[in-house]
Amino acid sequence: MTYKTLALLLSYPQEELQQFLAEATDILISEKLLPTDEVQKVAAFIDHFAREALLEWQAHYVQLFDFGRSTSLHLFEHVMGVSKDRGQAMVDLLELYNQNGLQMSVNELPDYLPVFLEFLSTQPADRAAELLASPIDIIARIGAALAEKD
Repeated sequence: MTYKTLALLLSYPQEELQQFLAEATDILISEKLLPTDEVQKVAAFIDHFAREALLEWQAHYVQLFDFGRSTSLHLFEHVMGVSKDRGQAMVDLLELYNQNGLQMSVNELPDYLPVFLEFLSTQPADRAAELLASPIDIIARIGAALAEKD
């Protein structure tokens, strides 16, 4: 549930997500997949946005993730930019999802971090950790860029 929870928290804010915030920290604590200090950081994020109006949260989300290349949640953008290699990487990732039973919505690209985390939530823990190893440096760079904007 940790990967699914993180996927939801990184998705565009909707009313359903606001309602889910009350459960999110408990899920992360109970599963114990993340270190305690990381859960505390996520809990601070949750506490902040639980108090913010949905429209303000949405505006903040768009400003943070849609207008900043360094904070883009599209993983391949960080390593390939806009190139034909990125297109093939998307096809390969989509094939991985399909082979493992994840049917994607047409609304998002396969390299969108919340989609990738949703996919990880369908995998056994050891396989999820193995798959996460590949983009972990990109995710860390996104985290560092977000910390700079904080």
